[in-house]
Amino acid sequence: MITQARSHFNDRPLPLYVQIKESLRGQIFDGTYGEHERLPSENDLMSSFGVSRITVRQALSDLEKEELIFKVPGKGAFVSRPKPFQQLARLQGFAEAMANLGRETFNRVVNLGTVMADADVAARLQVPEGSPLTEIRRVRHADRQPISLDVTYVRRDLGERLAREDLATRDIFVIIENDYAMPLGHADLSIDATSADTQLARQLGIEAGAPILRMERLTWTRAGQPIDFEYLYYRGDSFSYQVRAERD
Repeated sequence: MITQARSHFNDRPLPLYVQIKESLRGQIFDGTYGEHERLPSENDLMSSFGVSRITVRQALSDLEKEELIFKVPGKGAFVSRPKPFQQLARLQGFAEAMANLGRETFNRVVNLGTVMADADVAARLQVPEGSPLTEIRRVRHADRQPISLDVTYVRRDLGERLAREDLATRDIFVIIENDYAMPLGHADLSIDATSADTQLARQLGIEAGAPILRMERLTWTRAGQPIDFEYLYYRGDSFSYQVRAERD
């Protein structure tokens, strides 16, 4: 189904291929075209928007580069399965976010043990430098694909309790809130981009030097105590964060 009339497009200032691309993108995002559903043919798009084949192909090419569609020779263009994503505006665990998207998740616990707090982690968790902490390293999977490496630091008393839990299938946030009755309040986030070193690349199944989205997250209880500090390393090709910005 094509919702835009030809006259509407010719009245707008954007280049025609951009208008077609934005129209199709909007209909993909609002569910008009679902996962693996075929888009209108090039001829249908040409007729609907009153444009040339090269204009239609440019719009489809841009959508393909954005990984919103894929093309099958002789059959047309189809909607891709979107990357897993998480809303920055909500404090939630990975499994919680993926469940909302209908994704299957599990965690591979790479390491769980005691470490001495360095200056940075100690300052975040408000403990003396050199204090014993529990470090938990997990590779998070969505639909059987490795998505991120999460490195979590908590105070040792909490870590000893978490060590007895099923960390392969459950979120730490859910365990802390539901099992330990410690409501979470908010998190402080810092995000930047980096590249995967050899070890991280091996754990995430990517090439060394591939782009990585890196997050530092300090989570606080509702009572105002820092409880969980994490370094999160996400594959740039398989995950994204989203946020809605409101204008005052």
